[in-house]
Amino acid sequence: MSMMSAHLSKDFFDLVKAIGESKSKQQEDRIILDEVAVLKKKLPEAGVTRKKLKEFLVRLVYVEMLGHDASFGYIKAIELTASKNLVQKKVGYLCSGLCLSPDHEFRFMLVNQLQQDMISANYLEVSAALAATVRLATSDMIPPLLAHVLKLLSHDRELVRKKVCMVLHRFHQLDASAVNHLGSEMRRTLCDKDPSVMAASLCLLHALIESEPAKFKELVPSFVSILKQIVEHRLPRDFDYHRMPAPWAQLRLLRILALLGRADQAASEGMYEVLGDVMRRADTGINVGYAIVYECVRTVTTIYPNATLLDEAARAIARFLGSENHNLKYLGITGLAQVVEGHPRYAAEHQLAVIDCLASVDDTLKRKTLDLLYRMMNPVNVEFIASKLLESLEGSNDEFLRTALVSRLCTAAERFAPSNAWYVATVTRVMELAGDLVQPEVSQQLVALIAEGGDEDDELRATAVDRLAAMLGWEAIPDGLLHILAWVLGEYAPLCTVYSLPELAAKVADLAADDARLRGSPRARS
Repeated sequence: MSMMSAHLSKDFFDLVKAIGESKSKQQEDRIILDEVAVLKKKLPEAGVTRKKLKEFLVRLVYVEMLGHDASFGYIKAIELTASKNLVQKKVGYLCSGLCLSPDHEFRFMLVNQLQQDMISANYLEVSAALAATVRLATSDMIPPLLAHVLKLLSHDRELVRKKVCMVLHRFHQLDASAVNHLGSEMRRTLCDKDPSVMAASLCLLHALIESEPAKFKELVPSFVSILKQIVEHRLPRDFDYHRMPAPWAQLRLLRILALLGRADQAASEGMYEVLGDVMRRADTGINVGYAIVYECVRTVTTIYPNATLLDEAARAIARFLGSENHNLKYLGITGLAQVVEGHPRYAAEHQLAVIDCLASVDDTLKRKTLDLLYRMMNPVNVEFIASKLLESLEGSNDEFLRTALVSRLCTAAERFAPSNAWYVATVTRVMELAGDLVQPEVSQQLVALIAEGGDEDDELRATAVDRLAAMLGWEAIPDGLLHILAWVLGEYAPLCTVYSLPELAAKVADLAADDARLRGSPRARS
């Protein structure tokens, strides 16, 4: 764009160039402070034209954007919103929206100008006012503006009607009680002849349905019909993204259907067909398609269950888990967690694929996988999953991941242990690998269990004694494990089969005399 066509002076372009070429923050600050001095001098001048004022306000935005105070020029932005020139008016609104803090008193000074622009015969001025309202409105500004905004719902321009939906959604975010009574108006907007208006209305409807889904149950057929029209490419191609029809509208509709179908068999039955269709059509191998498939999985697991859809969701999850892309694996793990929460039977078939994700170099994926494995644990698979988690604990250097693994393993061992012997072996192994991360109550519970004995006389105690006696040769013993070792060997040393009593006593004495070995809490010795 040339300087002439942009209607901006050489001074402005010199400013932008100087900022871009500055070599340090200090140099940049000097440039901005010089600009502040220039603006403070020129803005109050009596002969400043609105065309020139527009440029000064753009420069003012640069000042604010780079962290300096430009409050001396805010009032000029308010004044420029009254310009009859549309570009100047937009710059005034833009500067006000970018610079005025949410609690700034100048915001309320714009109410009268916004009201005037909303009743303008020029729909572009109306649109500019609505766009500014989205950015500038506060909860105190809603009462004087709401009536003017609602009148524009019947405006003959789709651009205006779409922006009205955006303003009402913003009002709901600021004060839900101000627009909760507008359900009937939004129902009519949902049926607007222009798809862009319909899509904009979904945001507010979603917010209203989140708070009171029962009031909107009768809209399920309408939402299903709209979603069906979208996936069948009945909307103009302008709404396609990478050949995917209106993907953001699809995502919003799926979230709405999930809310309306939760614990409602009648409402859910009306969705089953279109959900299956959406899932199949979206699986095209592109990112936006994966997003829609994942949202379908979330919806299917939220509404009243349908076996066919759950099977299809499980197949989609399997494809995610089998991908080489870490982002898709993460989607698969997250989706499977939602499926397993309500339908545990799907856990077993994906167990190995989930465990493989523990070996990922992606820390976020590993943590998400750990959470899922914990949810998947039950008395049937606890031994297998625990063994894999122990392998992961042994190979991990990430302190946060190790802490989470220790916590999950100890809790799972307590909840699902198939036998006392397995519990003792597992917790002891955890303490060998990360004794410094085990909570004291876990150690106390282990001691109490050994004291109570096992299923067959002293077999449990003998096994524990032998395992602990074998640790006497370690270079260092974790603190928590040392206490257990001392108590168990002191109580049940005669049961030891690894060493004779004199040998055992000698090794304990050697350990007690070696301060270096007593103070350590290193990683396990196999």
